[in-house]
Amino acid sequence: MPRQLIPLVLSLITLGLVSCGKTSAPNSATSGEMTVLIGASNPMTGPQAHLGKDNENGTRLAIEDANAQGMTIGGKKVKFELVSEDDAADPKTGTIVAQKFVDQKVSGVIGHLNSGTTIPASRIYSEAGIPQISPSATNPKYTHQGFKTAFRVIPNDTQQGGELGRYVASKIGAKTAAVMDDTTQYGQGLANQFEEAAKAAGVMILTHEHTDDKATDFQAILTNIKAKKPDIIFYGGMDAQSGPMMKQIRSLGIPAKFITGDGGCSTEFLSLAGTSGEGAYCSLPGMPIEKMPRGEDFKKHFNAKYGEIQDYAPYCYDAVMVMIDAMKRADSTVPAKYLPELAKSNFDGVTAHISFDDNGDLKGGVITVYQLRSGKWVALETLGAKP
Repeated sequence: MPRQLIPLVLSLITLGLVSCGKTSAPNSATSGEMTVLIGASNPMTGPQAHLGKDNENGTRLAIEDANAQGMTIGGKKVKFELVSEDDAADPKTGTIVAQKFVDQKVSGVIGHLNSGTTIPASRIYSEAGIPQISPSATNPKYTHQGFKTAFRVIPNDTQQGGELGRYVASKIGAKTAAVMDDTTQYGQGLANQFEEAAKAAGVMILTHEHTDDKATDFQAILTNIKAKKPDIIFYGGMDAQSGPMMKQIRSLGIPAKFITGDGGCSTEFLSLAGTSGEGAYCSLPGMPIEKMPRGEDFKKHFNAKYGEIQDYAPYCYDAVMVMIDAMKRADSTVPAKYLPELAKSNFDGVTAHISFDDNGDLKGGVITVYQLRSGKWVALETLGAKP
């Protein structure tokens, strides 16, 4: 080969190797088919991993069901693909995950589980124009930052905390209360809403104590509460704390009733609290699953594949389906094109009829109060305007 042709031949070989090594970009379309990435961020490790896995399973089930329909959007057959990340219920990790989703060019995000991760991540999604639907973050701030990309499919803590504050006064008959929270945006926000509503209903708040979402020993705080003799103890936080806390309340001989929000209203609480949990109250957004529009069918479908539902799996399922419904109506999976349709959603889901107000909050949400009886959460009453 003439020496002067060698560089040209090497260049052609290199170009051929690069071309052979190419991979399709995220959300790419080839041969009339398109892969659409949907991100999901939850704590998959640590004390809340059981809730994170529950959320992931609800999201995954929806994506599998959507793919089984063989959808065509924008003239191309669509395959939805779940991109799941562990945010460890940590705000800093949550923002790292959010930026990773942006870099991967996901078409939308389901999550995050916790308010503490959802709120800081929401700014990143907003700046990138990526729609985000939370199935479980209840702090009001999330949807009140002015971000047009932020939505949620469950009631927020203004409603949940308010309903619980009024409930302990009118239905449980509490005259005095001690309040505790885990100092997270979820736990503290819910506790503050409860305290405000309880006070307005005539309940005297004797003390408001703080712990954190890693603690397991509450003896000092509970000893202080015991001396004040409250009728009821409210805890804003997750089951990893409220379960052991319930045991310690009873071991100290505190006769007060106990109530917590959705973070403790799980099957895991039953395991952690044991028989000490008997008589405890909790709340969950929405109707009991057997009274949800398609709750019974979803429960059978989910149980067959993943076992018992912890808390939010039905809401994860609905969040995915609402997002995909908006894509279908827009005939596009491009965030900027389907986002206006998402805001106009009018969707009959598993959990409820889903439409959003101007902030991105669910319209017409309800809260259900449960009590632990004979080792099972029993629905007592659904509060709020029905959808």
